[in-house]
Amino acid sequence: MASAPTLLSDEQRLAWLRLIRSENVGPVTFRELVNHFGSASAAIEAVPALARRGGRQVRLCSVADAERELATAAAFGARMVALGEPDYPPWLRSIDGAPPLITVKGAGECLQRPGIAVVGARNASVAGRKLAAQIAVVLGNAGFAVVSGLARGIDAAAHAGALATGTMAIYAGGLDRPYPPENVPLAERIATEGSVLVSEMPMGWEPRARDFPRRNRLISGIAMAVVVVEAALRSGSLITARLAAEQGRLVFAVPGSPLDPRAGGTNQLIRDGAIIVTAVEDIIAEVQPMLENPLPPPAAPAHEDGNEAAYDADDSERGRILEALGKTPVEVDEIIRFTGLRAGIVRLVLLELDLAGRLEHHAGGRVSLID
Repeated sequence: MASAPTLLSDEQRLAWLRLIRSENVGPVTFRELVNHFGSASAAIEAVPALARRGGRQVRLCSVADAERELATAAAFGARMVALGEPDYPPWLRSIDGAPPLITVKGAGECLQRPGIAVVGARNASVAGRKLAAQIAVVLGNAGFAVVSGLARGIDAAAHAGALATGTMAIYAGGLDRPYPPENVPLAERIATEGSVLVSEMPMGWEPRARDFPRRNRLISGIAMAVVVVEAALRSGSLITARLAAEQGRLVFAVPGSPLDPRAGGTNQLIRDGAIIVTAVEDIIAEVQPMLENPLPPPAAPAHEDGNEAAYDADDSERGRILEALGKTPVEVDEIIRFTGLRAGIVRLVLLELDLAGRLEHHAGGRVSLID
């Protein structure tokens, strides 16, 4: 059973921020480090030696840089919420790679409501935008928070439709770097009228193309279900839909004319098994049973209650683990069984490789060797 939500101390929050902002430390690596060493502070001390054993040096986030980011967030009117704290979105905490820290601005209450994502084309049709707004209004009146990515087109229409009831806008960059600029007025309304802006990226981070798929996993993860209104066959919304399916979320799609390229992706989703939307009530009826089931346990420990002894590994054990790895993704439990080594030793060596940039993480907790 997960422990009751508690707040990090200022010292812990600073250590968490330093660790997640250090080079080659993503959410999965963060979790493994804290599990292995018992706290973010202890992990920070261990990271340089681990990375050297993996074959390279890494840059640690300094105390000054972390303090500067916290101060910048506070000056912007935002705050950082840690995994396990009361304001952390309950559905997001259950996904693989849940961000240890998110930066939020706006109403924390909105984060706790069951969310449904509404996403789609940036170059949406007038009819598509109108439908997205209508869906958002009905979902909001039914008690759901509408989740989207603040992009132009379907996203913006969904946020606008849910302003009166509550919406969550998920950023690809820092909260002080909204994209696109034309939606800045909408973002300001979201932050000040009972809704919330969310990002896992540092303040000041300019979004890059590769940051948007990373953002999409948060859109699907924070929500119970994803509704795709319009999407071309190569739309980023299809990435959100795929991630939603991997995370065990329901995927809905609005059908469209086969002559409209903006419906190619949604029609493909329906052919692949997405739930067809003929009315908003279809969505609510499918999601309702999920509200009655308990949430899965968190994907990471609440704060700093690591439960693995800090094993060490010798060269022969490292060799056996490297032998078990390749370019084909494999589950960590399979590596443990193949090598016959203790789980703590296997995870430690995987951390060394990960920090050295030699390990790639895949869906389902699988890993592969990069070089």
